[in-house]
Amino acid sequence: MGANITIPYKETFYDAMDTLGMEAAQIGAINTIVKRDGKIIGENTDEYGFRVPIQEHEEELSGERALIFGTGGATKAICYALREMEIEEIVMVSRRPGNYDTPKAVVMCNYDNWTAYGEDATIIINATPLGMVPNTEASPVNDSEVEILKGKICYDVVYNPRETKFLQQAKSVGAIKIGGLDMLIYQGAKAFKLWTGQEFPLGLIKMKLDDIFPY
Repeated sequence: MGANITIPYKETFYDAMDTLGMEAAQIGAINTIVKRDGKIIGENTDEYGFRVPIQEHEEELSGERALIFGTGGATKAICYALREMEIEEIVMVSRRPGNYDTPKAVVMCNYDNWTAYGEDATIIINATPLGMVPNTEASPVNDSEVEILKGKICYDVVYNPRETKFLQQAKSVGAIKIGGLDMLIYQGAKAFKLWTGQEFPLGLIKMKLDDIFPY
């Protein structure tokens, strides 16, 4: 029926497809492969997966600044979703900002000066593997920088562990925190429908994953 593509292959497989779905073509990365009528189709369900958990915050994000740690395939889908939500400005934080082909309306910075941009951001997103098992003590934010997270929406696409160090830092200053498990579930739900034409059993899957990844 197809397959899911994860870090670090979301851009690598992009050029190997026979054709691309509309969103995947615009994003420039895929996370889902669908076999249909003898063709391999590249799709991107990350945009949908990212967007569903923050739908209740869309109004407060419109016209604001978003800051994203990381420049990989997931970041491309996140940028697409943020533009759909009418974010005014996107700042990407990279270790090598000069080596990245910057999309329109995206500002690049590095880990040494991100706080200058983070001060006025409404949402701060970790789209790197930092904090993922087994390196659970890692975070894109240094302990000395945690105050920047205060009053922000902090979204981590990492889902294992359920509460990453980045989210613990956000919690410590009272920020709104959103973990990556819902993004994983919703991108999977859309992929499942692309493969089968059937609705994904969201309630059952959430219950099972709550057991696997407890808080």
